[in-house]
Amino acid sequence: MSMQVVPEWIVNLEDEDISFIKKFILASGSLKEMAKQYEVTYPTIRLRLDKLIQTIKINDDTESEPYVALIKRLAINEKLDFDTAKILISEYKKNKGCK
Repeated sequence: MSMQVVPEWIVNLEDEDISFIKKFILASGSLKEMAKQYEVTYPTIRLRLDKLIQTIKINDDTESEPYVALIKRLAINEKLDFDTAKILISEYKKNKGCK
């Protein structure tokens, strides 16, 4: 597959995330199997998958709302708490609507 046909959401993922997705597919989507492979608990794998899902969703927002995508990315990466992220996004959307 050439880079021209790779969806942007895949290109924007870290190598570690791509590896996780590959292992997930090869494990037939079994979180229990993934937990064994990574030698962690099921909830840890579930959290990792949830963060990856959010990262992919955020990539979809990037084109239309780059500021909102940045705030969400900071929250997911624990650089900004979720309550602050919600306030920033809410205020941004309010002010954007006033223009």
